[in-house]
Amino acid sequence: MKKIPARSFNILFVLCFFLFLSQSGCSSSPKYGVAKIDSTPPGAEVVNLKDNTLLGITPVEVSFTGEADSAEYVTIQLRKPGYIERITSFWINRRHETPLLAKENAVDVKLILEKK
Repeated sequence: MKKIPARSFNILFVLCFFLFLSQSGCSSSPKYGVAKIDSTPPGAEVVNLKDNTLLGITPVEVSFTGEADSAEYVTIQLRKPGYIERITSFWINRRHETPLLAKENAVDVKLILEKK
């Protein structure tokens, strides 16, 4: 059996250590962003058109969690019986350390719905 030279072992150890750090929990923690979505009149369904999920009924606060300092272009549709459906888009930036900070600095999205 051939011996590995000490220098080669040290280099291999350092490379493995940095690989471990890059893959471990040492990466940045998730960040938060919030959108406050409101409509006139209130009571409209808010649907995320990316995946057709119901985000809530206006007025609603929607939280977005993800990688640090990442942004997402969100497209939503507001639906309320007797009113014309509205579609709008906005950027949400995930830059806040806690959900509370994100809520305090929420993006305001306000729409006026027109009767049919």
